[in-house]
Amino acid sequence: MASEETRTTMTSPTTQRPTESTAPRPPAPRAWATRLVVAGIVLTALNLRPAITSLGALLEEVRDGLGMSGSVAGLLTSVPPLCFAVFGVTAPRLARRFGPAAVVCAGMAAITAGLALRPFVGGTAGFLAASALALMGIAVSNVLMPVIVKRWFPDRVGSMTGLYSMALALGTSVAAAVTVPMTDALGGSWRAGLVVWAALAAAAVLPWIALVRARDTAPGSVAPDPAPAPRGAAVPRITRSRTAWALAVFFGLQATAAYITMGWMAQIFRDAGVAAGTAGLLLAVTMVMGVPLAFVIPRLATRLPHQGPIVVALGVCGLAGYAGLYLAPAAGAWAWAVLLGISNCAFPLALTMVGMRARTGARVAQLSAFSQSTGYLLSIPGPLLVGVLYQHSGGWGLPLALMAGLMIPQIGVGILAGRNRTVEDELTG
Repeated sequence: MASEETRTTMTSPTTQRPTESTAPRPPAPRAWATRLVVAGIVLTALNLRPAITSLGALLEEVRDGLGMSGSVAGLLTSVPPLCFAVFGVTAPRLARRFGPAAVVCAGMAAITAGLALRPFVGGTAGFLAASALALMGIAVSNVLMPVIVKRWFPDRVGSMTGLYSMALALGTSVAAAVTVPMTDALGGSWRAGLVVWAALAAAAVLPWIALVRARDTAPGSVAPDPAPAPRGAAVPRITRSRTAWALAVFFGLQATAAYITMGWMAQIFRDAGVAAGTAGLLLAVTMVMGVPLAFVIPRLATRLPHQGPIVVALGVCGLAGYAGLYLAPAAGAWAWAVLLGISNCAFPLALTMVGMRARTGARVAQLSAFSQSTGYLLSIPGPLLVGVLYQHSGGWGLPLALMAGLMIPQIGVGILAGRNRTVEDELTG
């Protein structure tokens, strides 16, 4: 059975053979434009998490500097998934009106402005507003990256999603690892440690500006945006697709596991007697596991007619990691960190399935917005609930049981989302 990637390639408008000799053939993108897209994808992915992980590394200093209460700091850690859900749903509409490249360009500019402003606006409210501006840019770019990949590289969805996911994991881990030492090197000011990440975001604006200008000044030199659906045409809602719902729930459960891991795993190790420095290193190991695997897993996924076996393998690693944290958190700490790092690679798998479960760029945009927005909404309560259980039970038994319990439905809906079908099959069937 042919993979979804192969089927998508065969039906792509840019590769279909005209039935008549006089039928117009869409212009092929120029090599320089393709290189710009690759650079834009990589630079964009590098910027999709430093706004969050750099703040996490300096959260105590930011709280002291702004006089932020503990409850407000807790709210601040819940803002990213909320913004991803609220703003991500607007991405398809913006892309239809302005084109995906222009929206991603604006998203990178919003990240740049938010990161440059938030250390200096003064006060907690201004800090939250500037952070929300940066997260808005991240949200729309999150949703449109699978669309960019699908449009420009329809026959290389796996490899390009792998490249994008690997760059995202690299940006996440590097920002977490170097923000504190970089802050010390810049004189110890948390404002300096946060504002430097605006420079990386500014660099990501440049290739998208060039692509937008090329589209406006030289039509045919870059991939054209798809024509919008005729006004009044009946377009089935993506919410009618069972595959879309399965993918949304899978996305939400894997995001829940990832946020719990990033927020609480170091504390679990410290409570087991592991030194604070070692606990931080173990968390870094968990995040770094995503760098090589984020490139391998999407390529493997597109070669399989059903992605269920990968879902099961990642889920088993997660269950083994949680069991190890309960039974011997300190003795096997490195093994549990590696296993949970492997399990967290459900994120690049989810992104890959978004590109494989729809045939057209417009449907990919809808599916990406729906699955990510719904998924991030589902992920918001998880880390908060773990904190409540930990506080009231006085230990990690109940929180770890919750984490393991959520892994079971994650495996189930992941198997459903990985079936060899597209949302178009369900919406037209």
